[in-house]
Amino acid sequence: MKVAVVGHVEWGSFALVDAVPRTGEIIHTKDFWQEVAGGGSVAAMQLAQLADSCLFFTAIGDDDLGRRSIEQLESEGVEVYASVLEGVSTKDIYVHIDNQKERTVTINGNVKPDGNDTSLPWEKLAEVDAVYFASGNQEALLAARKAKTLVSTARILQLLQESSIQLDALVCSRKDTREQYSDGQLNPKPALVVTTAGIEGGSVDNGERYVAELVPESDLMDTYGCGDSFAAGLTFALGQDRELQDALHFAAQCGAEAAKRRGSFGNG
Repeated sequence: MKVAVVGHVEWGSFALVDAVPRTGEIIHTKDFWQEVAGGGSVAAMQLAQLADSCLFFTAIGDDDLGRRSIEQLESEGVEVYASVLEGVSTKDIYVHIDNQKERTVTINGNVKPDGNDTSLPWEKLAEVDAVYFASGNQEALLAARKAKTLVSTARILQLLQESSIQLDALVCSRKDTREQYSDGQLNPKPALVVTTAGIEGGSVDNGERYVAELVPESDLMDTYGCGDSFAAGLTFALGQDRELQDALHFAAQCGAEAAKRRGSFGNG
């Protein structure tokens, strides 16, 4: 089975803290590490783990952070096709992980894949079974639609509205306001709309629900990357034409496994 991701790379700086600092407060970390991160990267590494390899169309700055990001991605079995942008810094993030294992993220930059970059082999997307679209422009989205199965995050709702592309699945979040969707906001309507709700499980727009895969407290590392790992698992399962409940259960397992990894993929 061939899978792919179109989305962003972020270089992540992770700080383990007792609590997110209040305004004006100075705190010390209990641990600190850096690794490749971002929704596109997390999904690509998750899909590479499931399918033994994953194509990843992305963009980086012409800098050390971009090169280190690609090295880590390739070490996880990801086949990277990246636009290298001169004079632009690779997108990076700062992540606080508190005692509740919750992540709080600050983002610097907005580098994302550009489907107009003809140096990248966008035609390869027509050969894959399933694509997860995390970010990009309209041309990148059109290239992704040539795959048999296309799953997207609701984070890019405005782009989806402008593109009028038929999605096989849209992944939303009940808790994250950036990833919410209401019926009628997209035309054509996605074939499937899945709304996640963390440990409460989630729901489908046809009225079905799924149960979360609970992680024992002793195994819980943090919540970073759980949503995109769920989406990657759903993309993989739908690409295999699994029954809906089976696909949802599989995706929930992927999200739970992400909670057992430190940071984005345990590379820090």
